[in-house]
Amino acid sequence: MILKNCTFINEEFEKEFGDIKIENGKIAEIGIIDGEGKDMNGKIIMPGFIDIHIHGGDGGDSSDGTPEALDKISAYLAKRGVTSFCPTTMTLPIDRLCNIAGVISDYAKNGKAGRSKIAGINFEGPFIAMSKKGAQNGDYVIPGTVDDFNRLYDASKGLMKLITIAPEAFDSKKFIEHASKKATVSIGHTAANAEESAEAIKSGVNHATHLFNAMTPMTHREAGVVGVAFDSGITCELICDGAHICPTVLRNTFKILGEDRACVISDSMRGAGLGNGEFELGGQMTYVKDGYTVARLSDGTIAASITNVFDEFKNLLNFGIDFKTAIKSCTINPARAIGEDKKIGSISVGKCADLIVTDENFNIEEVYINGTLA
Repeated sequence: MILKNCTFINEEFEKEFGDIKIENGKIAEIGIIDGEGKDMNGKIIMPGFIDIHIHGGDGGDSSDGTPEALDKISAYLAKRGVTSFCPTTMTLPIDRLCNIAGVISDYAKNGKAGRSKIAGINFEGPFIAMSKKGAQNGDYVIPGTVDDFNRLYDASKGLMKLITIAPEAFDSKKFIEHASKKATVSIGHTAANAEESAEAIKSGVNHATHLFNAMTPMTHREAGVVGVAFDSGITCELICDGAHICPTVLRNTFKILGEDRACVISDSMRGAGLGNGEFELGGQMTYVKDGYTVARLSDGTIAASITNVFDEFKNLLNFGIDFKTAIKSCTINPARAIGEDKKIGSISVGKCADLIVTDENFNIEEVYINGTLA
């Protein structure tokens, strides 16, 4: 298949004009290509978006541990331009997490054509701080051990890409040193101070889970997790729905992180895309009501988002973030954060033909995943 007369975002994340040839699910050639093809005049073609932290959508949740739930999520995401994702588990018993990981890894091997692809598994807990658990179920919070990490990693059949820990909540140095050789270790749901945060990064932590949310803030006398993350060079997740982080803070954050360190995530739950209702999340009930831009617990605590990365991308443009920074934060940056940037994250020869076709106002018209129309 040849897409003709394309205005596309190249691997330098600049606009370019040309044709894109797709063979066997990959981008085979870019340039002026002889032969008939599908006319893309007047369209913009962007690389498929990547969500490395998502619990669910359209009624399915990663922690359901069923192929049916993953089907719902992958179909929901595909229509919204998210071509790869990391199903993200909640804080649950280790045995249950192992079972869920097995289901996800099996599903990933047999993904359906035209559906969003599983790029890895993200374990959000259970090795977190009780004081910063947020919507996580405190009944299942435990100290991290190398043995428990190995159980989760083995159960994922090597598909674990991310794991969140609170480094101050247990003696974490050996855990981090071991885990960081196999997956991206992220600091999050943590009450760590600046010294503890810096020590964790020195040991191998290189990512921050939903920056600002469920962690110690930066103040003028104590840098906290946020200040150390800014200062360290690690990648940082950002929920850009306008509710989890206000637009003013987002603008300042992108100025600090630049175009290579931010990873836009949805952190969405099963209610995403369904409107008002009551939705289970990690064994707790959450609510979406009129006027809500997020899902909340009964006490009003923000539980999870109900957005998606493509809508967040458009939010960022409206908030004043420049196009190149916004799109890199939705594509190549998350791909690099999980070590998948050789396969996905940009429009480049040899990479997967994961493409979003929009009009000039960034309204999605078509989505291709491995060259197949979603």
